[in-house]
Amino acid sequence: MNNRQNVRLPPEVNRVLFVRNLPFKITPEEMYDIFGKYGAIRQIRVGNGNDTKGTAFVVYEDIFDAKTAYEHLQGFNIMGRYLIVLYYQPNKVTKKMNLAKKEEELKELKARYGISDDD
Repeated sequence: MNNRQNVRLPPEVNRVLFVRNLPFKITPEEMYDIFGKYGAIRQIRVGNGNDTKGTAFVVYEDIFDAKTAYEHLQGFNIMGRYLIVLYYQPNKVTKKMNLAKKEEELKELKARYGISDDD
């Protein structure tokens, strides 16, 4: 596939997929079986905490393999659950953390200078 070099992908496309709505009892081996059909996988991290159950990160070696998996597995039914597959976007995660931090700093500054939120 020599034409891969000339393909322009949307900016959100990357090698890391974030998968939601997974069955809680799915094993990493089953994940490799399902996602490995679309290309070489570097790593799979399945959430096991109370707040991360049913989610996973799948990291592919090649961006085009990740794109193919995204296209084929979006809405795929596994054990009665329909997968939600997204491209991982770290800037969205850090943006939320930064927003919370900025709000806290603003609250501290208002308290320090005696400014109330009342108009």
